[in-house]
Amino acid sequence: MGEKKQIESLINGGKATAGPPLGPALGPLGVNVLQIVNRINELTKSYAGMKVPVKVIVDVDTKDFEVEIGTPTTSALIIKELGIEKGSGTPNTEKVGNLSLEQTLKITEMKIKNTYAKDTKGALKEVLGTMVSMGVTIDNKDPREVQKEIDDNKHEALFKK
Repeated sequence: MGEKKQIESLINGGKATAGPPLGPALGPLGVNVLQIVNRINELTKSYAGMKVPVKVIVDVDTKDFEVEIGTPTTSALIIKELGIEKGSGTPNTEKVGNLSLEQTLKITEMKIKNTYAKDTKGALKEVLGTMVSMGVTIDNKDPREVQKEIDDNKHEALFKK
């Protein structure tokens, strides 16, 4: 088992290139940079328009590599789902969009492995919290209202999998 070098970077989904930051970091390791870049783009194309944390692990002796893709931030996923540029600068007064409970659950599923929540219910409440700070409503309601509904077990059917 050879020495492993790890390179971590934040790249635009589906748009990694052999230029900085990856090229200069990978080049000296003697690996096929293009092969790695193509692999990263393949793995991140569904995150187009978002910054994605990427980790490349290279075996210095064999030149074998692995690519691990992180998950974009919750706010990036919400922005992508809404198709907007950014969250609200004044979330209490200006709302920038509305997500359905289904869309919010989809984002929750993408984030669940990167959360401190112990279950889907907790992770969903975290996503709702991000929505509050971004000025995004859920089913045309304040996300805090939905958090309360979850606490009152109004959405239990969602969590019975």
